[in-house]
Amino acid sequence: MINYKEAEIRSEIIKAMAHPVRLIVIELLKQGEKSFSELMEYFDIDKSTLSKHISVLKVAGIVKSRRDGLEMFYHLQVPCVTDFFQCVTAVIEDKIKQQQCCVHPVE
Repeated sequence: MINYKEAEIRSEIIKAMAHPVRLIVIELLKQGEKSFSELMEYFDIDKSTLSKHISVLKVAGIVKSRRDGLEMFYHLQVPCVTDFFQCVTAVIEDKIKQQQCCVHPVE
């Protein structure tokens, strides 16, 4: 059993991931380190918006950065965060199965 403080911390981490752009950033970084420019190629948003999303992930301890010359590079601070996505996918698949088993064709 977790205590309330630990539940709050977990909640903050989950909230930090709870946006489509941030989820995609995490998925991209699962493949390895990416520069800001590389990440920008995947989105139709302005640089400041992507920067804000990455900042949320950094504050939550999900993403780390390093500078090389003028370019910033990002990587997952704790790669096991992507294990959470596998669990979410399993829940989605189970939910779909449950909906399919209970749907009766209309005659």
